[in-house]
Amino acid sequence: MVILIAGSSHTGKTLLAQKLLEKYNYTYLSIDHLKMGLIKSGNTSLTVYDDKELTQYLWDIVKEIIKVNIENNQNIIIEGCYIPFDWKKYFDDVYLKAIKYVCLIMSEKYIHKNFDKIKLYENIIEKRKEPDNINIEELIIENNYNLKMCEEYKNKYVLINDKYNINIDNLI
Repeated sequence: MVILIAGSSHTGKTLLAQKLLEKYNYTYLSIDHLKMGLIKSGNTSLTVYDDKELTQYLWDIVKEIIKVNIENNQNIIIEGCYIPFDWKKYFDDVYLKAIKYVCLIMSEKYIHKNFDKIKLYENIIEKRKEPDNINIEELIIENNYNLKMCEEYKNKYVLINDKYNINIDNLI
């Protein structure tokens, strides 16, 4: 099985992946780690600011990793911002049956009420050297966009509205 975890920055994708890894002992891949490895190694001229271009560039690699895992009957959790909303079109039914997808989305209400907590917990798993300079307005725009796109493409999503409580048993 392949588990894809999508969502905007700061929605808890890495934390959810960590919880699933601990429960199911699946291999885990962070698309951000792949991105930074490719950028730092000089294997791409793209930068961390080239989000649109990075999505297609990274997805071309990630979708083949997904296929290889399915073909070899291996389990993997893949998380990151760089999973396109039209991801299903890249796989035929044999592959789609082995893929579970979820997008984490914070409501505008949740962001307003918990923005200080969102900033506080931004490095809870990855322990980044530099904290992100997140902006509440951008975070709201990104999450609203993700909700719209998930609905348009009929992708499964978890809407974080009142409390941040994601039941991992309901995801698989």
